[in-house]
Amino acid sequence: MELLKDLYSPSFFERFINLVKEKYPSFDGDRFRVSIYDGNWDTEAFKQRMRHITCSLTETLPSSYPEALEVLTAVAPQCRGVEYLFFPDFIELNGLGSYELSMEFLQTFTPYSSSEFAVRPFLLREPGLTLEHMKRWARHENEHVRRLASEGCRPRLPWASNLPALREDPRPILPILETLKEDPSEYVRKSVANNLNDISKDHPELVLELAKGWYGKNPATNWIVKHGCRSLLRKGDSRALSLFGYEEIRNISVHALDVITGSIAEGENLEFSFRLVNESEDVQALRVDYEIGYRKKNGMLAPKRFKLTEKPFGPGAHPLAKRHSFKLLTTRTYYAGEHEVRILVNGTPMAAVSFEFTE
Repeated sequence: MELLKDLYSPSFFERFINLVKEKYPSFDGDRFRVSIYDGNWDTEAFKQRMRHITCSLTETLPSSYPEALEVLTAVAPQCRGVEYLFFPDFIELNGLGSYELSMEFLQTFTPYSSSEFAVRPFLLREPGLTLEHMKRWARHENEHVRRLASEGCRPRLPWASNLPALREDPRPILPILETLKEDPSEYVRKSVANNLNDISKDHPELVLELAKGWYGKNPATNWIVKHGCRSLLRKGDSRALSLFGYEEIRNISVHALDVITGSIAEGENLEFSFRLVNESEDVQALRVDYEIGYRKKNGMLAPKRFKLTEKPFGPGAHPLAKRHSFKLLTTRTYYAGEHEVRILVNGTPMAAVSFEFTE
């Protein structure tokens, strides 16, 4: 499996060095290369390598922070993608003492490689000023800048430094989300939804109150609200389920839950099927989830819930099936032993069956 850190290949650096030398001929590519390939490089993960590159650039670009930014700005349009996160990281490392200039260039770099991580130390140091900046970004003509306004202040942004004040009280974020709730860009709307979902994990009441006010006014906003409430829906929160039309189930049952093979190994798929039976005479809006109980190292099961389907189900029996991958993930380790798959309907557990995972 190709790792993200392997994007930083020798050919990547050769191209980057040539790009920089075109704009800054005195750039010492040999010194930069030697600084990269020191004794630590091989053992570093992606974010460590990103910061390693930032430090090497700090040593080899002009010592004047504004001059170094001008060099990076000249190169940035040809450097797009996650592997170039060291552009905004250069600001995070070197620019905390130059607030206005740094905020200007975070905006400049974000269309090429998002500044969502680099803006967070500024939020920690100057929360009021930075949130005002982000409110202005939320009205920017460029969708990447508008997304930065939402993504940069997410309370639980993955890979990012923590924002304890906003996790404790996320209300200062809400004016930014309010501005973006009908944004024409799906890219921006997804960020708004993810921000709401982050908030819901610590402040479900606040998100539910906001969801009630937003829902039903605009199709784009409706999607944001539902996606933003996905953790609450997965948990079977009755208030969230009710908001989207999933009321208490009536005469619903699950039968014949079965796994196709009782034993699977890493890289294989778990296949299971069952019948959902609506024994009432009414069509019912149902959200059907499944839960995989992953065995942990200590032998306990750690359940993780996934959506299977959501739609109206008429009276009668409805066959359903799912294939769930056990491919290798850097975020999960599989342990041999008995696992479990469980079916839930509108948050209510209905049936469960065990299966074996073998190494």
